Amino acid sequence: MVWFFLCVGLLVAGYFIYGKFIERIFGPKPELKTPAVTMADGVDYVPMSDKKIYLVQLLNIAGVGPIFGPILGALYGPVAMLWIVFGCIFAGAVHDYFSGMLSVRAKGASVPTVVGEHLGSVAKHFMNLFAVILLMLVGVVFVLSPAGLLSSLTHIEIVYWIGAIFAYYILATIVPIDKIIGRFYPIFGALLVFMSVGLVIGLMVSGKGFYNTGMDFSNLHPTDLPLWPLLFITIACGAVSGFHATQSPLMARCMQNEKSGRFIFYGAMIGEGVIALIWCTLGLSFYESTDALNATLASGGPSAVVHEVSTGLLGTVGGILAILGVVILPITSGDTAFRSARLIVADFLNMTQKPIVKRLLIAIPMFVVGYLISKAEFGVIWRYFGWANQTTAVIMLWAGAAYLAKEAKLHWVCTIPAMFMTAVVITYLANAPIGFGMEMGISTIIGLASTAIITVAFLLKYRPALVSRPNES
Repeated sequence: MVWFFLCVGLLVAGYFIYGKFIERIFGPKPELKTPAVTMADGVDYVPMSDKKIYLVQLLNIAGVGPIFGPILGALYGPVAMLWIVFGCIFAGAVHDYFSGMLSVRAKGASVPTVVGEHLGSVAKHFMNLFAVILLMLVGVVFVLSPAGLLSSLTHIEIVYWIGAIFAYYILATIVPIDKIIGRFYPIFGALLVFMSVGLVIGLMVSGKGFYNTGMDFSNLHPTDLPLWPLLFITIACGAVSGFHATQSPLMARCMQNEKSGRFIFYGAMIGEGVIALIWCTLGLSFYESTDALNATLASGGPSAVVHEVSTGLLGTVGGILAILGVVILPITSGDTAFRSARLIVADFLNMTQKPIVKRLLIAIPMFVVGYLISKAEFGVIWRYFGWANQTTAVIMLWAGAAYLAKEAKLHWVCTIPAMFMTAVVITYLANAPIGFGMEMGISTIIGLASTAIITVAFLLKYRPALVSRPNES
């Protein structure tokens, strides 16, 4: 528990120290009117309070990623918690802040438009396609995972839960954002708080400790899967996640003051990091070894771990409430995933979304495709989601670096995490079975060399801006 609370303390300190540093570099302008004020339409551009926006943002981004990912990441040992802490502070929260604030400055534009503005039209067209594919994968993952948990809890066939969740998603996607999402998320948030606090207290009184008592940070994975780069793909939400770049514009359209950006975007990511730490700690301590954890994962996946841990620490009733809290997370991300996909398609088609008929014209075909994707094997969908998620984060981080470079500001706060994650995704794609299946040594060389080339190209492209405005910061 000392190790856990130390990590939580570092996250909180990161918000107040590094988050403030990032805010100072960006330079929010409270005197500027935000899109929520200048473009209010009663559907997507709806002014809301900072506290409500923070809660919605947290529930938007915190799907099963900061639960399932850290559970799987726990197979690598306590080093997984270090990635959550430092990845969240220096990469994930920075990514979320710039994806939100650049959207605010771009009139609430979706991530492809933001990327295109700073990286060019080719990047914009690529992101239009890539972001929609990612959001469809996210939406489907966040249908299947809560449906599986609800089925295990109620013994009702999973197909009925899939249908019910899809029906809710359709409704939440087309109605004004303040009617369902803005109204019911505070209730969902209460379940989330119960889950988080209850499980931490349950673990404290249980007397359980890490099965790796030596704390030597060695790779404890029972099947010896390589820590590099798999850990950084496995734990995405809770450390750095491109999915968040698709969600931040939703709240950029509701924020009333640019000064609120650090609390809403950087702060929500820190909150997600705490959730990830909780579940990583549970994965590291509830079972007596990585072999025992892996056995449960092999028999029922992360859902089985959630069920065993929740009921084991909190009893039947408390466990059910905790599981419901876990169910809420993917549902409150899945609905906004489809909503974001609708807005990206609408932006691409230049189609206004105020009339409900036009919302349905995009939403109905989108959900038909989503249902067809849901018929594929969950494990395959999850692997493609993981890679697509981190690749989206890479592109958004490079866009943030380009913005800062053009403004002659300290672009390295985005450039360094962009370089690291570029090496991760390229190495993973070269090595993984869903990619090219190359040997790890060769894959790493390809990843590092590609990153070096991309970084040099970036610096050469934006060097004129840095030279012409050297005194600005």
